[in-house]
Amino acid sequence: MKIIKREKYLNRIIELNGTPDIKIITGIRRCGKSKLMQAYMEYLKSHVGNINIIFIDFMDLAYEEIKEYHALHTYVEEHYRAGKTNYLFVDEVQMCPQFELAINSLYSKGKYDIYVTGSNAFLLSADLATLFTGRYIEIPVFPFSFQEYCKYYEEISDKDKLFDDYVTKGGLAGSYVYRNENDRTNYIKEVYETIVTRDLVQKYALPDTLVLQRLSEFLMDNISNLTSPNKVSQLLTANATPTNHVTIGRYIKYLCNAFVFYDIKRFDIRGKKYLENSEKFYLCDSGIRYAILGSRNMDYGRAYENIVCIELLRRGYDVYVGKLYKKEIDFVAQRGSEKIYIQVSDNISGQETFEREVSPLLQIRDAYPKMIIARTRHPKYSHEGIEIYDIADWLLQE
Repeated sequence: MKIIKREKYLNRIIELNGTPDIKIITGIRRCGKSKLMQAYMEYLKSHVGNINIIFIDFMDLAYEEIKEYHALHTYVEEHYRAGKTNYLFVDEVQMCPQFELAINSLYSKGKYDIYVTGSNAFLLSADLATLFTGRYIEIPVFPFSFQEYCKYYEEISDKDKLFDDYVTKGGLAGSYVYRNENDRTNYIKEVYETIVTRDLVQKYALPDTLVLQRLSEFLMDNISNLTSPNKVSQLLTANATPTNHVTIGRYIKYLCNAFVFYDIKRFDIRGKKYLENSEKFYLCDSGIRYAILGSRNMDYGRAYENIVCIELLRRGYDVYVGKLYKKEIDFVAQRGSEKIYIQVSDNISGQETFEREVSPLLQIRDAYPKMIIARTRHPKYSHEGIEIYDIADWLLQE
């Protein structure tokens, strides 16, 4: 398989080199967590002197005998080298029951620079504060961006073709090695089904996977629509999958904790407060939607909106849906003191569509940048201070 150097993630880990925190690499299955860890170890070997790397991969049978937290602790201590900078890397850490007891003990000694990865269902963001009693920093990893996709297919120079393919193929790079379309989509289905029907069921001891499956498919089919547990439970019950809003609310949380979906809350721009009654959910990777649902109810505008949302999260923005009077702003993205208002559309060549997208942005009275991201196939231009980008160009610009 072709390997793409994921420089932004690698640089982020390099920034944290030597800090006392436990570094935890998180993300959906098959998004490249283990490859990133390996790339960082190679960097250390070639750029940092006088080091000792202790690497444990619990997928490798060579480490079968230390899949017990006392044994893990003993193994690491036996491989410590005084007088060197000791790095500890543990891949698929969840395969060692009660691993957190060993990691916390090793952390407390203050003599290891610790990095761990794990299956997304067993190393959830929501669980980290409970698992690790010491300081930790989470390094979220996403599937391939469009930039990375273009690097993988560098022999193709047609940007528009690359983008159209990326919308349906997505960023799970393990699927790219398959030449046959069925093989490629089956790979993505297996990744998805492992998360939904095995990882989450095992993690939370769920009695019935059907509701979870139907819920996930519903959210995929309703990307960018305002959604509430009550509404979803009513629709699923009406379609022969009986459930209730409490179960739906809990299962949505599980899917978001496992990085399958991201919940984006609504924010009243004028009143400067979050709105609690409903939110939007975006899928971690567009390729999963097409592998599971096919091209039914095809809506490129919503697909583009999903891609933009994930890209904003990938770039480190806090993202929410903006409400201004009775109009809606697709995204308000904040990163430190930076704020951007964004509308996303498929085709804005028609005057009516263009006016619909521009109108909410023109009503915002502050001086923060405003933009429309659409499939224009033209260079960037401006309209009354609003910057209008072709989506492929915008995805490639940073």
